[in-house]
Amino acid sequence: MDVNNLLLNLKDIFTYTEGQPMLFSSGTFWVLFLVFIPVYSLLKRRLWQMIVFVVAFSFYFYYKSSGVFVVLLFATSLFDWLLSRLLVRLKSVTARKLCVACSLAASLGILGYFKYANFFMWNISAMVGANFQPLDLILPVGISFYTFQSISYIVDVYKGRVAPTRTWLEYAFFLSFFPALVAGPIVRADYFLPQIRENRHATRDEVYMGFWLIILGVVKKAIIADYIAQYNDLIFQSPTGYSGFETVMGIIGYTMQIYCDFSGYSDMAIGIALIMGFRLAQNFNFPYKSQNLTDFWRRWHISLSTWLRDYIYIPLGGNRKGTRRTYINNFATMLIGGLWHGAAWRFVFWGAMHGAGLAVHKASKPYLGRLGDSWPVKALSWLITMTFVMILWVFFRAESFGDAVAVLGNVVTNFDLAYAVPFASARMLWLILMLVIVVSHCLPGGFWQRMGIRWVQSPWIVKLIVFLLVVQGVIELRSESVMPFIYFNF
Repeated sequence: MDVNNLLLNLKDIFTYTEGQPMLFSSGTFWVLFLVFIPVYSLLKRRLWQMIVFVVAFSFYFYYKSSGVFVVLLFATSLFDWLLSRLLVRLKSVTARKLCVACSLAASLGILGYFKYANFFMWNISAMVGANFQPLDLILPVGISFYTFQSISYIVDVYKGRVAPTRTWLEYAFFLSFFPALVAGPIVRADYFLPQIRENRHATRDEVYMGFWLIILGVVKKAIIADYIAQYNDLIFQSPTGYSGFETVMGIIGYTMQIYCDFSGYSDMAIGIALIMGFRLAQNFNFPYKSQNLTDFWRRWHISLSTWLRDYIYIPLGGNRKGTRRTYINNFATMLIGGLWHGAAWRFVFWGAMHGAGLAVHKASKPYLGRLGDSWPVKALSWLITMTFVMILWVFFRAESFGDAVAVLGNVVTNFDLAYAVPFASARMLWLILMLVIVVSHCLPGGFWQRMGIRWVQSPWIVKLIVFLLVVQGVIELRSESVMPFIYFNF
């Protein structure tokens, strides 16, 4: 009987279960990682054996996250690598451009089919009055992230920013690197490929710092985000079923939830990579400190915002073709960014409004400069920015555009402060966790970095106590099932 149970458990480990993707916040992943890391360490001195092992584990990780679509990842990596090798051998400018066009058409065509086919066909059917039946499509996990990495690699090879990898294995390592595969940060070839050849061993301090980042990520995701999500979901599942005050709390709650959820994933990804001896770029820098929308996008999902800047905004002309064109380029870039997040008009609206907001901020800079830099001006700037961001998060979270409008309408027509005291009594822990996020943003710059250094230098008993406290917190506040990361949907 025990043998049968063991075989069943092994079967579960090595087979994909639909609706249960591999998550950094799941116990299964950490058990597998504890098996992975000693083998990885033993192979670290043998570069090619290490590369083969990590590529194999990354493809396995993706299989556990997205099933048969691992074949798509393999095909994409092989096709782009072959094109990159061909690209550097071609002398004709036309032939080189055609090579890039083939890569972009393949990458964007696959992404477009799985992510946008139903959206565009539904809109065409609505215009012609046809009865459209949606295609039975499942979006492969992380396809938007590795597609952007694939595009940047081919463009960078074309422009001579990076040399193509000599082997497919090196490129597959870059494209499928499991810490960043399914939800970023978006890895750039010029930053990451040299690290593969360098094959640098993580120092003792880096291992401890990686562990610190993982703990921060677990706290953000598995303790804070997952707990406050339980109330937020009630609000968005019933757009007009609660008072305006309770709805406002749900909007603020989702604003904090999406930050903790996504930055928590990024922290864990960066921490895991650091333990392995690889450096991934920072992806969040306390975005809710921002006093204007431009600063917000320099702090939020940094790997995406810089990708959009370098591969869409600048090629469109950036700020080199006059003021009006700059505003148009800003708007177009954010519109594309909104559509990247999801195939729905609410995402298009979300991106368009951020684009318009960025254009308004740039146009207002000469006048804003005259207001000075006093505390009242800073406070007002922050309040306006955060109100704008939170309102747009409603469209990001709501099930439909109509639901988003209903949620905001409920705030305007049904707001009553009399609900504040009963809410505080019923949701005390929710409020405490929200306060933790606010306080973390209010602390002086560099505070968390100094805390990380102190963690590295602390005795092992302190590390053990903190670890056990975090594990206990996860156990106490966990939901019935492991909640997927929000950005798995994109």
